[in-house]
Amino acid sequence: MRRNILARTTLLSLLTITACAGAQRESTASDPRPAAATEKHEVGNVAAGLYAAHCAACHGEGRLGGMGPALLPENLARLRKGEAARVIAGGRPATQMPAFADRLNEDEIELLSGYIYEAPAEQPVWGAAEILNSRIEYPGSEYLRNKPVFEADPENLFIVVEVGDHHATVLDGDTFTPIHRFQTRFALHGGPKFSPDGRYVYFASRDGWVSKFDLWNLKVVAEIRAGINTRNVAVSADGRWVLVGNYLPHNVVLLDVEKFTLKRVIPTIGADGASSRVSAVYQAAPRDSFIVALKDAPELWEIKVSAADMKNKWVHDHRKESGDMLAVSERIDLRRIVVDGFLDEFLFDPDYRYVVGSARGGEKGQVIDLDKGEVIASVDIPGMPHLASGITWEHDGRTIIATPNLKDGLVSIIDMASWKLVKQIPTQGPGFFMRSHEKSPYAWVDVFFGPNKDKVHVIDKNTLEIVKTLQPAPGKTAAHVEFTKDGRYALLSIWDMDGAVVVYDAQTLEEVKRIPMVKPSGKYNVHNKVTLSRGTSH
Repeated sequence: MRRNILARTTLLSLLTITACAGAQRESTASDPRPAAATEKHEVGNVAAGLYAAHCAACHGEGRLGGMGPALLPENLARLRKGEAARVIAGGRPATQMPAFADRLNEDEIELLSGYIYEAPAEQPVWGAAEILNSRIEYPGSEYLRNKPVFEADPENLFIVVEVGDHHATVLDGDTFTPIHRFQTRFALHGGPKFSPDGRYVYFASRDGWVSKFDLWNLKVVAEIRAGINTRNVAVSADGRWVLVGNYLPHNVVLLDVEKFTLKRVIPTIGADGASSRVSAVYQAAPRDSFIVALKDAPELWEIKVSAADMKNKWVHDHRKESGDMLAVSERIDLRRIVVDGFLDEFLFDPDYRYVVGSARGGEKGQVIDLDKGEVIASVDIPGMPHLASGITWEHDGRTIIATPNLKDGLVSIIDMASWKLVKQIPTQGPGFFMRSHEKSPYAWVDVFFGPNKDKVHVIDKNTLEIVKTLQPAPGKTAAHVEFTKDGRYALLSIWDMDGAVVVYDAQTLEEVKRIPMVKPSGKYNVHNKVTLSRGTSH
């Protein structure tokens, strides 16, 4: 229950706190506003003063981030208010976030935690100038070696994201020995993406930072802040471009990989003129294009980047409308495909001709033919399918999709020839990730949500039946399996501060090794990602 702050703390002491921010209050008797509005205004001033005094140096005057992450509602969706208050009071381990319990009382901490969830009076601006000015190039980048500095197979490395203390570990997929561990930006999202040769890894954080990591030299090369609230990134098939999809601002941002700098800001405006957030961006390698799903417009975009044609009217119109004054050296072709409703997530067929998409809360999926540029079928999928984590394999001479469900305890099997739902496999609860490998007879799916979150099901890809349920750490969330390059081993995460990566023999399903880590989430194998393995997400 929310406390009445002003009733418990004297107005004089609160206003003293805000003096550093220049807040002044006239007497209540001369204030013509209603009492409730006046109190809300006073509380807002106090909260702003607390932020200015204790937070702005790290998180930015406009809450857009600096040394620390941006503190805006759009960036805090994964952090509940109660947890935010605990972080303010106790700090965050293994980061530069200090504890404030010795400087702020309970009421002040509550004010601050409420303030960062309030939308700012003015929408923050993050355009081309801000993106360019944010770029960081780290010393020593000019002396990087053109071969790995380690002996391990560079194609069988894993990047393990440890969300517990915002680090990533480079893991040898042959010996299961950590090679290197480094700090990442706060709250990575969307999974790291690799260059076609596997040398570079691109990370995106919730608050818009995109990092370029040289996996051969084990070094962060450069970073740039492409947005305020970012969904994910995709790398072009030729490795020349990174496309960033943003919730805030509403746009996609094209980065030049070689110089790791901005090339173009493309506002995501629907055909009806309404601005839209971006649900996701993906590489469609066989098509040499990017696919963009809009969250607030019933459209799917296909974007192709090529050498500039200065007669291209769209390029010039875009520059005029967006205020983008960067030199035009590339042509950007954008094709809009009208879809049925909105797409929150999707997956491709193995040939990248079809997109199967769904909306959160929808009962149907839809199939988009990218060659025809239209919706060709709908798929009855109950609950809330997590298609972004779906996989495909061959079954009885046909290609099938298997997708976990975020709402119901089941895995849905879809025939990609008829687009019919052919089977539902009951599970012990809703799942988040599903993974397999071309050389494995099994598909693994977690039970991420609910009381059985410590279990993982193993499904026979031939019989479409669960053959074993594993419980690697009773009481702790078990999730996100990824396979080694040859499919011989499966690595699973224990999502706990006192967590681990557990290595299983993918044939016998017996545990081989346990590697302690700090709340490891996703694991990403270089070979499986760059070869677009059908058993993992892209």
